Amino acid sequence: MNYQSIITMEPDKRGGKPCIRGLRITVYDVLTWLADGMSRDEIIEDFPELNNEDITACLRFAADRKHHKATLTTS
Repeated sequence: MNYQSIITMEPDKRGGKPCIRGLRITVYDVLTWLADGMSRDEIIEDFPELNNEDITACLRFAADRKHHKATLTTS
């Protein structure tokens, strides 16, 4: 999966943290919700601007980051 079109980093948004499609929802937010037991459907119900592909992109980004493969450009 190419998450570079989904995960964005903007210095003036959420302190430059990786966000989803320029929204103010960070990768960390999504990972925390999943870790707290929310399902994908529950996350999307609470945040309808998100979709399954966004959540998958967060997981892939985190996995790549853990293995030092994640690369993003800042806007």
